[in-house]
Amino acid sequence: MRKKQSVIYAGVLAMSVLFASMFFTVSSQTSTVLNEGFEAGGKTSYAAANVTLGSGSWYLSEALTGNTTSDRKTGAWSARVRELGKARMNFNVASAGTVTIQHAKYGSDGSSNWELWRSVDSGSTWTKVGSTVTTGSTTLATASFTVNNAGAIRFEIRKTSGGANRINFDNIAVTSYSASTPTPTPTLTPTPTPTPPPSSNVHLTMGNPSNAVTSTLSPTNYLMEKTQYVLSYNRDNGTPNWVSWHLDTSWLGSTPRQDDFRADTTLPAGWYRVTGTDYSGSGYDRGHMTPSGDRTSSIANNSATFLMTNIIPQAPDNNQQSWASLESYCRTLATSGSEMYIVSGGQGVSGYIAGGNVAVPTYTWKVIMVLPNGSNDVSRVTTSTRLIAVVMPNQNGISSDWRTFRVSVDYVESLTGHDFFSNVSDSIENVIESTIDANRSVEDEEFLLDKYALEEIQAERKYMKENKFPRRALSGIKPERE
Repeated sequence: MRKKQSVIYAGVLAMSVLFASMFFTVSSQTSTVLNEGFEAGGKTSYAAANVTLGSGSWYLSEALTGNTTSDRKTGAWSARVRELGKARMNFNVASAGTVTIQHAKYGSDGSSNWELWRSVDSGSTWTKVGSTVTTGSTTLATASFTVNNAGAIRFEIRKTSGGANRINFDNIAVTSYSASTPTPTPTLTPTPTPTPPPSSNVHLTMGNPSNAVTSTLSPTNYLMEKTQYVLSYNRDNGTPNWVSWHLDTSWLGSTPRQDDFRADTTLPAGWYRVTGTDYSGSGYDRGHMTPSGDRTSSIANNSATFLMTNIIPQAPDNNQQSWASLESYCRTLATSGSEMYIVSGGQGVSGYIAGGNVAVPTYTWKVIMVLPNGSNDVSRVTTSTRLIAVVMPNQNGISSDWRTFRVSVDYVESLTGHDFFSNVSDSIENVIESTIDANRSVEDEEFLLDKYALEEIQAERKYMKENKFPRRALSGIKPERE
């Protein structure tokens, strides 16, 4: 439910105030909170594994600790990384001001690039620090990064190019950070932050669930508004946080399935763009959020649903059975005189595919508001308005009956942290979001798959067969981001 915000408006004071200079209390002393020279050694294989080093537990993938004469190092050991390998801290330090890392080419190998990434939520999400670094010398050079993070943080080194060429990393140092504290200055006339007007986009009629914005400063909650749907994109997960769309018969027609999965070129420059083949061999379906079958009024509308920003990895039994039958049911409601506002997405991370570029959600969820066809939709929502909400495990072997997964919208909000239907008045929202739809009858015939759902199933099974992976396989998943 919507969190209420209040803004206090102060009256204008007719007075003269003499301001003193603003003083800042700044911590002038920093200390080194991490030093890692890999002198503990202990990892002789490139296979992904954890290793205990002097500073703590590290995760090394396509990486080992090397002590040959071709390893560039100070002391006896350094880390050696190949392909798209990574070296990641499995622990936090209390803060970070700067990070310095020594690096050099291994032996006579060619040049490679690498990056430093950071996480402030114990490894759940990651953000790139500074610029990409090129390693082109056999002499250890020092790369420096300014972080200035006052809270708990951990780091990961990612080799991003060069294939089999190897890089040595040594003497990683992290200094502490203490933020500047300004002396408060009184403000005569506080300026209230204006409430932005509601979006004119039909798919946000009922609200923006996470207050997503179209800004590269918000890479894990990046708003993308399209004619066919609106979404919040998570750059670090390579998937949408949520996708929101309106459904009535105006969106339905006879356009055939375009099946043109492809990267979304409207993502900001420099962001990884998931491709239509990135799910190949993973065992996961390319699961639509806004379904192809909900956008059959034109070729352009149907084709838009195949952009990979509208797709998440779904286990076949999730996507092709319970999820598909709920999609069919929604279209049945639309052709029976209803219109809907639907939001869906994934929650949690159970692993990664596509070389670590795409997170596999632990659950899939969907919330649906059902209204009779009409206009001025927000004003027509009452305490009797029907809401349907489901949360499904993203795995094989689950029930094929979507009705068994019904929960309240409140439950989905507590799971995701989103605020659905926030443009509805609180007094109504509080009632309808706390109710589980289970007391409403959904007949068995309304549970059947329609032709669009069957086309989805056939397309994904063909895709898996062409990639020589059995339908139930969930291969290619890694238990955690590497």
